Amino acid sequence: MEDVTDIVFRHVVARAARPDVFVTEFTNTASFCSEQGNFSTIGRLTHDAGEAPIAAQIWGTEPAHFATMSHALREQGFDGIDINMGCPAKDVVKIGAGSGMIGNCQLAQQIISATKEGGLPVSVKTRLGLTRVAEYRDWITFLLSQKLACLTVHLRTRKEMSKVPAHYELISELVSLRDRLSPPTRLVINGDIADYARITVLHHQHPGVDGYMIGRGVFANPFCFDRSGRPHGRSELFDLFRYHLDQYDRYRRIMPTERPDLVRNFDSLKHFFKIYVNGFAGASDLRARLYACTSTDEIRQILAEVPSHHEA
Repeated sequence: MEDVTDIVFRHVVARAARPDVFVTEFTNTASFCSEQGNFSTIGRLTHDAGEAPIAAQIWGTEPAHFATMSHALREQGFDGIDINMGCPAKDVVKIGAGSGMIGNCQLAQQIISATKEGGLPVSVKTRLGLTRVAEYRDWITFLLSQKLACLTVHLRTRKEMSKVPAHYELISELVSLRDRLSPPTRLVINGDIADYARITVLHHQHPGVDGYMIGRGVFANPFCFDRSGRPHGRSELFDLFRYHLDQYDRYRRIMPTERPDLVRNFDSLKHFFKIYVNGFAGASDLRARLYACTSTDEIRQILAEVPSHHEA
Protein backbone atom coordinates (compact mmCIF):
# COMPACT_ATOMS: atom_id res chain seq x y z
CA MET A 1 0.00 0.00 0.00
CA GLU A 2 1.17 3.51 -0.82
CA ASP A 3 3.01 5.20 2.07
CA VAL A 4 2.54 2.07 4.18
CA THR A 5 4.37 -1.07 3.13
CA ASP A 6 7.95 0.17 3.14
CA ILE A 7 10.71 -2.02 4.55
CA VAL A 8 10.13 -0.77 8.10
CA PHE A 9 6.45 -1.68 8.21
CA ARG A 10 7.02 -4.96 6.39
CA HIS A 11 9.37 -5.95 9.20
CA VAL A 12 6.66 -5.02 11.70
CA VAL A 13 4.11 -7.21 9.92
CA ALA A 14 6.60 -10.08 9.75
CA ARG A 15 7.16 -9.76 13.49
CA ALA A 16 3.41 -9.84 14.19
CA ALA A 17 2.49 -12.67 11.81
CA ARG A 18 4.29 -13.24 8.56
CA PRO A 19 2.33 -13.43 5.28
CA ASP A 20 3.29 -15.90 2.56
CA VAL A 21 4.41 -13.15 0.15
CA PHE A 22 5.41 -9.52 0.63
CA VAL A 23 4.64 -6.78 -1.89
CA THR A 24 6.34 -3.38 -1.93
CA GLU A 25 4.67 -0.02 -2.26
CA PHE A 26 4.04 0.69 -5.91
CA THR A 27 6.86 2.39 -7.76
CA ASN A 28 6.50 4.58 -10.83
CA THR A 29 8.44 3.19 -13.78
CA ALA A 30 8.99 6.60 -15.38
CA SER A 31 10.57 7.91 -12.18
CA PHE A 32 12.76 4.82 -11.89
CA CYS A 33 14.04 5.33 -15.44
CA SER A 34 14.60 9.06 -14.99
CA GLU A 35 17.96 10.41 -13.88
CA GLN A 36 16.20 13.11 -11.88
CA GLY A 37 13.47 10.94 -10.40
CA ASN A 38 15.31 7.70 -9.73
CA PHE A 39 16.38 8.75 -6.23
CA SER A 40 12.73 8.95 -5.17
CA THR A 41 12.18 5.27 -5.95
CA ILE A 42 15.10 3.76 -4.05
CA GLY A 43 13.44 3.77 -0.65
CA ARG A 44 10.34 2.14 -2.10
CA LEU A 45 12.40 -0.76 -3.41
CA THR A 46 14.70 -1.22 -0.42
CA HIS A 47 14.34 -4.77 0.89
CA ASP A 48 16.44 -7.51 2.47
CA ALA A 49 16.84 -11.26 2.15
CA GLY A 50 14.65 -11.91 5.19
CA GLU A 51 11.59 -10.72 3.29
CA ALA A 52 11.68 -13.36 0.56
CA PRO A 53 9.57 -14.06 -1.33
CA ILE A 54 8.90 -10.44 -2.21
CA ALA A 55 7.43 -8.85 -5.33
CA ALA A 56 8.02 -5.29 -6.49
CA GLN A 57 4.78 -3.59 -7.44
CA ILE A 58 5.24 -1.12 -10.30
CA TRP A 59 3.05 1.13 -12.41
CA GLY A 60 3.24 3.41 -15.43
CA THR A 61 2.26 3.69 -19.09
CA GLU A 62 5.47 3.29 -21.13
CA PRO A 63 6.38 -0.33 -22.03
CA ALA A 64 10.07 0.51 -22.47
CA HIS A 65 10.24 1.68 -18.86
CA PHE A 66 8.78 -1.63 -17.68
CA ALA A 67 11.36 -3.55 -19.71
CA THR A 68 14.24 -1.54 -18.25
CA MET A 69 12.90 -1.88 -14.74
CA SER A 70 12.29 -5.62 -15.09
CA HIS A 71 16.01 -6.27 -15.59
CA ALA A 72 16.97 -3.98 -12.72
CA LEU A 73 14.52 -5.62 -10.31
CA ARG A 74 15.96 -9.02 -11.10
CA GLU A 75 19.44 -7.73 -10.31
CA GLN A 76 18.11 -6.29 -7.04
CA GLY A 77 16.99 -9.73 -5.91
CA PHE A 78 13.22 -9.49 -6.20
CA ASP A 79 11.31 -12.73 -6.62
CA GLY A 80 8.60 -11.34 -8.88
CA ILE A 81 7.06 -8.21 -10.38
CA ASP A 82 3.47 -7.14 -9.79
CA ILE A 83 2.03 -4.66 -12.30
CA ASN A 84 -0.55 -2.37 -10.75
CA MET A 85 -3.57 -2.02 -13.03
CA GLY A 86 -6.01 -1.32 -10.23
CA CYS A 87 -5.01 1.83 -8.34
CA PRO A 88 -8.08 4.11 -8.20
CA ALA A 89 -6.20 7.34 -7.36
CA LYS A 90 -7.38 10.19 -9.58
CA ASP A 91 -3.89 11.38 -10.53
CA VAL A 92 -2.92 7.86 -11.59
CA VAL A 93 -6.11 7.11 -13.51
CA LYS A 94 -6.08 10.36 -15.48
CA ILE A 95 -2.83 9.39 -17.22
CA GLY A 96 -4.19 5.97 -18.12
CA ALA A 97 -2.28 4.05 -15.45
CA GLY A 98 -3.55 1.95 -12.54
CA SER A 99 -7.24 1.22 -13.02
CA GLY A 100 -7.16 3.74 -15.86
CA MET A 101 -5.61 0.94 -17.93
CA ILE A 102 -8.65 -1.32 -17.56
CA GLY A 103 -9.96 -1.98 -21.05
CA ASN A 104 -6.83 -0.71 -22.79
CA CYS A 105 -5.83 -4.21 -23.81
CA GLN A 106 -3.29 -3.20 -26.44
CA LEU A 107 -1.19 -1.15 -24.03
CA ALA A 108 -1.64 -3.64 -21.21
CA GLN A 109 -0.38 -6.45 -23.45
CA GLN A 110 2.67 -4.42 -24.44
CA ILE A 111 3.45 -3.63 -20.80
CA ILE A 112 3.06 -7.24 -19.66
CA SER A 113 5.30 -8.49 -22.48
CA ALA A 114 7.92 -5.84 -21.70
CA THR A 115 7.90 -6.74 -18.00
CA LYS A 116 8.49 -10.40 -18.80
CA GLU A 117 11.77 -9.49 -20.50
CA GLY A 118 13.61 -9.46 -17.18
CA GLY A 119 12.84 -13.12 -16.60
CA LEU A 120 11.00 -12.77 -13.30
CA PRO A 121 7.47 -14.11 -12.74
CA VAL A 122 4.97 -11.38 -13.64
CA SER A 123 1.62 -10.78 -11.96
CA VAL A 124 -1.09 -8.15 -12.32
CA LYS A 125 -3.25 -6.57 -9.64
CA THR A 126 -6.46 -5.10 -11.00
CA ARG A 127 -10.17 -4.42 -10.40
CA LEU A 128 -13.34 -5.82 -11.92
CA GLY A 129 -13.76 -2.79 -14.15
CA LEU A 130 -13.50 0.95 -14.45
CA THR A 131 -17.15 1.97 -14.07
CA ARG A 132 -19.20 -1.22 -14.49
CA VAL A 133 -18.89 -4.61 -12.81
CA ALA A 134 -19.77 -6.34 -16.09
CA GLU A 135 -16.46 -5.15 -17.56
CA TYR A 136 -14.72 -7.98 -15.74
CA ARG A 137 -15.80 -10.56 -18.33
CA ASP A 138 -13.75 -9.06 -21.15
CA TRP A 139 -11.00 -7.59 -18.97
CA ILE A 140 -10.22 -10.66 -16.87
CA THR A 141 -10.53 -12.87 -19.96
CA PHE A 142 -7.91 -10.72 -21.65
CA LEU A 143 -5.55 -10.78 -18.67
CA LEU A 144 -5.80 -14.55 -18.41
CA SER A 145 -4.76 -14.78 -22.06
CA GLN A 146 -1.43 -13.20 -21.07
CA LYS A 147 -0.24 -16.31 -19.19
CA LEU A 148 0.54 -14.45 -15.99
CA ALA A 149 2.15 -16.16 -13.03
CA CYS A 150 -0.51 -14.64 -10.80
CA LEU A 151 -3.61 -12.46 -11.13
CA THR A 152 -4.96 -10.53 -8.15
CA VAL A 153 -8.50 -9.19 -8.49
CA HIS A 154 -9.91 -6.53 -6.19
CA LEU A 155 -13.61 -7.34 -6.26
CA ARG A 156 -14.84 -3.81 -6.96
CA THR A 157 -14.71 -1.34 -9.83
CA ARG A 158 -12.68 1.84 -9.79
CA LYS A 159 -15.92 3.83 -9.54
CA GLU A 160 -17.00 1.84 -6.48
CA MET A 161 -13.68 2.48 -4.72
CA SER A 162 -14.30 0.84 -1.31
CA LYS A 163 -17.79 2.28 -0.86
CA VAL A 164 -19.70 -0.94 -1.52
CA PRO A 165 -19.18 -4.53 -0.36
CA ALA A 166 -16.75 -6.59 -2.42
CA HIS A 167 -18.48 -8.71 -5.06
CA TYR A 168 -17.81 -12.14 -3.58
CA GLU A 169 -20.63 -13.52 -5.71
CA LEU A 170 -18.24 -13.40 -8.68
CA ILE A 171 -15.46 -15.50 -7.16
CA SER A 172 -16.73 -18.80 -8.55
CA GLU A 173 -16.97 -17.37 -12.05
CA LEU A 174 -13.45 -15.95 -11.80
CA VAL A 175 -12.17 -19.36 -10.76
CA SER A 176 -13.96 -20.95 -13.72
CA LEU A 177 -12.46 -18.42 -16.12
CA ARG A 178 -8.98 -19.08 -14.77
CA ASP A 179 -9.43 -22.86 -14.92
CA ARG A 180 -10.62 -22.68 -18.51
CA LEU A 181 -8.23 -20.07 -19.91
CA SER A 182 -5.01 -20.31 -17.91
CA PRO A 183 -4.89 -23.08 -15.27
CA PRO A 184 -1.25 -22.34 -14.26
CA THR A 185 -2.11 -18.74 -13.30
CA ARG A 186 -2.59 -18.36 -9.58
CA LEU A 187 -5.76 -16.48 -8.70
CA VAL A 188 -5.67 -14.16 -5.69
CA ILE A 189 -8.71 -12.35 -4.31
CA ASN A 190 -8.67 -8.94 -2.60
CA GLY A 191 -11.34 -6.77 -1.00
CA ASP A 192 -12.94 -6.70 2.48
CA ILE A 193 -10.57 -9.36 3.78
CA ALA A 194 -9.74 -8.38 7.34
CA ASP A 195 -7.85 -11.34 8.74
CA TYR A 196 -6.89 -14.97 8.40
CA ALA A 197 -10.18 -16.11 9.92
CA ARG A 198 -11.99 -14.50 6.99
CA ILE A 199 -9.58 -16.17 4.58
CA THR A 200 -10.38 -19.56 6.11
CA VAL A 201 -14.11 -19.06 5.53
CA LEU A 202 -13.62 -17.86 1.96
CA HIS A 203 -11.24 -20.66 1.09
CA HIS A 204 -13.70 -23.24 2.39
CA GLN A 205 -16.34 -21.71 0.11
CA HIS A 206 -14.00 -21.29 -2.87
CA PRO A 207 -11.21 -23.92 -2.76
CA GLY A 208 -10.19 -23.01 -6.31
CA VAL A 209 -8.79 -19.67 -5.18
CA ASP A 210 -5.02 -19.83 -4.67
CA GLY A 211 -4.54 -16.90 -2.32
CA TYR A 212 -6.00 -13.87 -0.61
CA MET A 213 -4.52 -10.40 -0.28
CA ILE A 214 -5.01 -8.31 2.85
CA GLY A 215 -4.52 -4.56 2.52
CA ARG A 216 -6.42 -2.13 4.73
CA GLY A 217 -7.11 -4.89 7.25
CA VAL A 218 -3.63 -4.47 8.65
CA PHE A 219 -4.61 -1.05 9.99
CA ALA A 220 -7.34 -2.59 12.13
CA ASN A 221 -5.23 -5.56 13.16
CA PRO A 222 -1.48 -5.87 12.52
CA PHE A 223 -1.81 -9.53 13.55
CA CYS A 224 -4.22 -10.14 10.67
CA PHE A 225 -2.03 -12.84 9.12
CA ASP A 226 -1.91 -14.87 12.35
CA ARG A 227 -3.25 -18.36 11.70
CA SER A 228 -3.65 -19.29 15.36
CA GLY A 229 -6.87 -17.34 15.87
CA ARG A 230 -5.85 -16.32 19.38
CA PRO A 231 -6.61 -12.79 20.61
CA HIS A 232 -3.78 -10.30 20.95
CA GLY A 233 -3.84 -8.01 23.96
CA ARG A 234 -2.87 -4.40 24.25
CA SER A 235 0.51 -5.28 25.70
CA GLU A 236 1.38 -7.08 22.46
CA LEU A 237 0.28 -4.07 20.43
CA PHE A 238 2.45 -1.77 22.53
CA ASP A 239 5.40 -4.15 22.19
CA LEU A 240 4.87 -4.16 18.43
CA PHE A 241 4.71 -0.36 18.48
CA ARG A 242 8.10 -0.25 20.21
CA TYR A 243 9.48 -2.69 17.65
CA HIS A 244 8.19 -0.40 14.88
CA LEU A 245 10.08 2.50 16.45
CA ASP A 246 13.22 0.37 16.75
CA GLN A 247 13.05 -0.64 13.09
CA TYR A 248 12.53 2.96 12.01
CA ASP A 249 15.59 4.05 14.00
CA ARG A 250 17.62 1.13 12.67
CA TYR A 251 17.03 2.03 9.04
CA ARG A 252 17.64 5.70 9.71
CA ARG A 253 21.05 4.75 11.08
CA ILE A 254 22.16 2.37 8.35
CA MET A 255 21.03 4.45 5.37
CA PRO A 256 23.59 6.91 3.99
CA THR A 257 23.28 10.34 5.61
CA GLU A 258 23.25 11.97 2.18
CA ARG A 259 20.20 9.88 1.29
CA PRO A 260 17.61 10.57 4.01
CA ASP A 261 14.87 9.92 1.46
CA LEU A 262 15.51 6.18 1.77
CA VAL A 263 13.60 6.20 5.07
CA ARG A 264 10.66 8.54 5.44
CA ASN A 265 10.72 11.46 7.84
CA PHE A 266 9.51 11.21 11.41
CA ASP A 267 6.05 12.58 10.67
CA SER A 268 5.41 9.61 8.39
CA LEU A 269 5.27 7.43 11.49
CA LYS A 270 2.25 9.25 12.82
CA HIS A 271 -0.33 7.68 10.54
CA PHE A 272 0.53 4.32 12.13
CA PHE A 273 -0.27 5.41 15.69
CA LYS A 274 -3.94 4.45 15.52
CA ILE A 275 -2.97 0.86 14.74
CA TYR A 276 -1.41 0.51 18.16
CA VAL A 277 -3.31 3.04 20.28
CA ASN A 278 -6.99 2.43 19.76
CA GLY A 279 -10.03 0.87 21.37
CA PHE A 280 -9.51 1.68 25.03
CA ALA A 281 -10.44 4.51 27.36
CA GLY A 282 -8.02 7.39 26.92
CA ALA A 283 -6.69 6.18 23.56
CA SER A 284 -7.61 9.41 21.78
CA ASP A 285 -5.86 11.55 24.40
CA LEU A 286 -2.81 9.30 24.29
CA ARG A 287 -2.61 9.57 20.51
CA ALA A 288 -2.82 13.35 20.79
CA ARG A 289 0.24 13.30 23.05
CA LEU A 290 2.06 11.03 20.63
CA TYR A 291 1.22 13.25 17.65
CA ALA A 292 2.99 16.11 19.44
CA CYS A 293 6.23 14.13 19.69
CA THR A 294 9.23 14.97 17.55
CA SER A 295 11.36 11.87 18.15
CA THR A 296 11.04 8.15 18.71
CA ASP A 297 12.58 8.55 22.17
CA GLU A 298 9.75 10.88 23.17
CA ILE A 299 7.25 8.26 22.07
CA ARG A 300 9.01 5.55 24.05
CA GLN A 301 8.97 7.74 27.15
CA ILE A 302 5.23 8.33 26.86
CA LEU A 303 4.54 4.63 26.30
CA ALA A 304 6.58 3.84 29.40
CA GLU A 305 4.30 6.12 31.41
CA VAL A 306 1.06 4.50 30.26
CA PRO A 307 -0.70 2.83 33.23
CA SER A 308 -0.45 -0.92 33.13
CA HIS A 309 -4.22 -1.35 32.84
CA HIS A 310 -4.02 0.23 29.39
CA GLU A 311 -1.93 -2.73 28.33
CA ALA A 312 -4.08 -5.41 29.87
